[in-house]
Amino acid sequence: MAANSASSGRSTGVKRAPVLGSETPRIFTPPLRKLTPKTSLGFAAIEFAEDVCQVTLYPWQKWLLVHALELHPDGGFRFRTIVVLVARQQGKSMLSVILSLFFMYVLGRELVIGTAQDLDVAEEIWQEAVDLVEETPDLDALKERVVKVNGKKALELSSGERYKVKAANRRAGRGLSGELILLDELREHQSFDAWGAITKTTIARPDAQVWALSNAGDATSLVLRYLRQKAHAAIGDPDGIVGEEAPVVVDDEDFEDDTDESTLGIFEWSAKPGAHTKDREAWAMANPALGHGFVTERTLASAEATDPEWVFRTECLCQWSDGTLEGPFPPGSWDSGRFDADDPPQIVGNVMACVDMSQDRIKTYIAFAGRLADGTPQVEIVAERAGSEWVEGWLRERVGLIDSLTGQTRGAPVSSLMADLKAKLGNEIVVVDLQGSDLTGATGKFYDLVRESSLSHNPWPSLDLAAATAVPKLTEGGAFMWDRKRSPMDVAPLQAATGAVWLLTRTVEPKFTSAYADHDLIVI
Repeated sequence: MAANSASSGRSTGVKRAPVLGSETPRIFTPPLRKLTPKTSLGFAAIEFAEDVCQVTLYPWQKWLLVHALELHPDGGFRFRTIVVLVARQQGKSMLSVILSLFFMYVLGRELVIGTAQDLDVAEEIWQEAVDLVEETPDLDALKERVVKVNGKKALELSSGERYKVKAANRRAGRGLSGELILLDELREHQSFDAWGAITKTTIARPDAQVWALSNAGDATSLVLRYLRQKAHAAIGDPDGIVGEEAPVVVDDEDFEDDTDESTLGIFEWSAKPGAHTKDREAWAMANPALGHGFVTERTLASAEATDPEWVFRTECLCQWSDGTLEGPFPPGSWDSGRFDADDPPQIVGNVMACVDMSQDRIKTYIAFAGRLADGTPQVEIVAERAGSEWVEGWLRERVGLIDSLTGQTRGAPVSSLMADLKAKLGNEIVVVDLQGSDLTGATGKFYDLVRESSLSHNPWPSLDLAAATAVPKLTEGGAFMWDRKRSPMDVAPLQAATGAVWLLTRTVEPKFTSAYADHDLIVI
């Protein structure tokens, strides 16, 4: 991304026209044909919003309804899954309210399910829908009852349609059959558990839709990242993200992915990759409500001036971070060290290696660390496989390349493996213990190198995810290490990288020996 510069905010003394948000998303799945009231139900949804609900929609909301509710030439909705990416505070909630009521009152769909990672968010949107119904006589006349019991909130119509709220978890929606699923802030889904549970309620409904609404995600946004890559691939990879490592859903070379991507639509209001944070055209691309409501240039300018860069990029420019905004490292620092996988820099000389194992002992990782020609330390995950039986043979094949090997030798899942490796490979590879104060020192050194953008590392999904989510564990003396149990994702790849870098950068105190002993002049 382009760095900020003071010159970008320099006044020219010429009064410019106000910037308005872009009605059309920068990236979207194109329609199959011209969209008219006969080929899209979006026009009917807009009419319902404005004539019945007395809600004035923003231009971008109207555009989205027309395109997302496109009808297939063979009948029914074209899209079953719709991904909407847009910056914060643009009117996603009201859009969800109109959609839910339109499906219930106009289309007569039996069940709408609203969900979000934070149940309070889903309940707030549901409450907005209830309030709008009760404030609109034509809608209130068909209201049967409102259930406000926590965990069972529902809006029910006399004709049988329901709008229920569910928590986003692996039990969400099981036993139900939904025809409109609203998933707010999909960026927060770090596994497919809730997605699988809630979206499969539509399997028996041939004309159902799943709407996933969110701003940009980060390395932890597993579901949203996967869907975005699938949708971008279907429209020609406009931002060049398809070549990036995607979350692995099926790890089987013989598996053929025959997903019907024509039923997946993406509508993404975001700034172009590399856009300057002060570029107001970039603001307009990501903030379609800019100038139409409460989002103003002044409020965005204030956020740009006070937010850390990657907070502003993610929240206000709807740009993706390969790191995270809430992880252990300062925002953007992990991203800055990632090298181009297509043109990786070369390590000079032998490498240091570290082995680590996941907390559940399912996977083992090996990291290599070495120095580039200019002396910069570089670390790479070079092996990631199930089990640990393969590790000894893998290392033995690379005896000439590996200078030394380490791994946590006490209190970790890998500790017993390290004892075996030391016994079996000790004559071929120097095996160094990693424990106690060395463990906390290694973590501190690794953190400092990342914070100072002084460490090069390869793009690797499990390593990036670990670096984005690892939770530090403080010792009584104020030092810290990676907390294997409290971290939401497997930190083993990060620990492997940490150990390899420690081995590379540690200072070894020279052993003092007597000159007499060196010349065999002392006999014991």
